[in-house]
Amino acid sequence: MLRDEAGVSVVEFAMVLPVFMMLGLYGFDIAFLASQKMQVSQLTLSVADNASRLGQTDNNAVAPTITEDQVEVVLKGALKQAGQLDIANNGRIILSSLEYDPVSDRQFIHWQRCIGAKSVTSAYGNDSTNNGMTGTKMTGMGSGSNRVAAPTDTAVMFVEIVYDHPSVFPGFMSGPTELREEAAFIVRDDRDLQDPDEKGLTGTKKNACS
Repeated sequence: MLRDEAGVSVVEFAMVLPVFMMLGLYGFDIAFLASQKMQVSQLTLSVADNASRLGQTDNNAVAPTITEDQVEVVLKGALKQAGQLDIANNGRIILSSLEYDPVSDRQFIHWQRCIGAKSVTSAYGNDSTNNGMTGTKMTGMGSGSNRVAAPTDTAVMFVEIVYDHPSVFPGFMSGPTELREEAAFIVRDDRDLQDPDEKGLTGTKKNACS
């Protein structure tokens, strides 16, 4: 029996199979995470770009004021664009209008609107109690060392998306991973920003972040 080598390769295969299966499943989970991170990143850029174009087709001689309805269209359109990511239930989109007040020499969040069921707030403040004019003074928005700052007489549309990425094999390989992406676009055309002490958007308030 000691010299009988029949079935040796089968035994070796049975020993290494669990290891290769674990590596394969883990690799698949990581690839799925990378794919969804890229989708969230692209969605963030798209929302910021679309928000920066609001009012661009207005042909009036007077710079247009952005409405609550227009912002709602951008946010709800993002939920449709997200598709299977299901941002509505698994994430949150935060759109902020970053502006500059030359009187006080401050960067501030003039208005901020959100959509999505995830309970999370902006990493940079809000449009009521901590908007840069009130609360801590802001140098801009962004997680990098060089923060995005709004120029005089215009605004920057700053978008944060926070998303709970579900593991392919929950409870086995890894748990949910929170993805956070940011993007910013300067407003593409003239826009009536209104005074800092006004709400900045016309119409009935929708998509509040509270």
